[in-house]
Amino acid sequence: MKHLVGLAAALALAAGAAAAENYTLQSVMSLTAPSTGPAPVHWAELVSLMTNGELTVEVHGAGDFVPPFEVFGAVSSGALDMGYDWAGYWAQQIPVAAIVAAMPFGPSPDVTLAWMFHGGGKEIIQKAYDPFNVHYLPCHVPISEAGGWFNKEINTVEDFRGLNMRIAGLGALTLAKLGANTQSVPPGEIYLGLETGRIDAAELGTPQLDVGMGFQRVAKYYYFPGWHQVATWNSIIVNGDVWAKLSEHNRRILEEACMANIAWNLADMFNAQAAAIAQIREAGVEIRRFPDEVLQALRTAADEVLEEQAAKDPLFAEALASLRTYSASVGEWTELQMIPPRQK
Repeated sequence: MKHLVGLAAALALAAGAAAAENYTLQSVMSLTAPSTGPAPVHWAELVSLMTNGELTVEVHGAGDFVPPFEVFGAVSSGALDMGYDWAGYWAQQIPVAAIVAAMPFGPSPDVTLAWMFHGGGKEIIQKAYDPFNVHYLPCHVPISEAGGWFNKEINTVEDFRGLNMRIAGLGALTLAKLGANTQSVPPGEIYLGLETGRIDAAELGTPQLDVGMGFQRVAKYYYFPGWHQVATWNSIIVNGDVWAKLSEHNRRILEEACMANIAWNLADMFNAQAAAIAQIREAGVEIRRFPDEVLQALRTAADEVLEEQAAKDPLFAEALASLRTYSASVGEWTELQMIPPRQK
């Protein structure tokens, strides 16, 4: 009888082991980068926790299997099960990804979050990803970025003319209208570009992320606000065949783990910015705001870019109209709730 009990237990364990699902994910970013780096690792830990270890995701950093800018293609083909990305990297082949990743002078992170899950955002993006056999899971909405690192003062809009700047997406198209030379440089190469003078300026993220990259050692000025990326999305992308094989229960777990990841990242990012800004100042960097007239010129150029892109791609046009309509519909709430600043 003991042998039968032992055999039954062994068979049960074997069945459990056979039922376990294991997947591989590569991020477009280094796993050591502040905030964005640990995000997919944290998500994978939540997935394992919520499934009692029956579904696991092995997370790898940028370049472990494919170069960062090839992650989407690898997930699409099935070479990778999953990826963690910033959608703007895929804007050349999926134009609507640009507006999801970084809409210049767009809505705030909280409005962007609501639009994604309640305003039709996720459905629009999925329509664009379907032809590539990729399922989209919005999984991290970072707070507004900084305006970028500069080794040249920006006092007038003319100061952008001839500037060599690392910036991607619609922000790059906007600055190009003002005469800047823009280029998309992988995050891991920005420091060297600034240090050697190959680029005069660069944007990447929030102070928390930027200070971890060491940019305060190779730049003179740090400008705000992040007009080019008021809000953005990092996401888990899943090969369509992998997604199709998942049970409804496990699909829901992947989605709910992303919701928890969003909350965790928002709290982490809001908490970390003040200390990061102080560290940047201590390094001798001047922290400045773009002059109002510069911001107005950027807004005008950005509106032109948005309309041009909408004319080229119907899904981009749909997303732009959806975002603008949704932002207007919820805007009154913000206005009604505004509280005047404390009198000094």
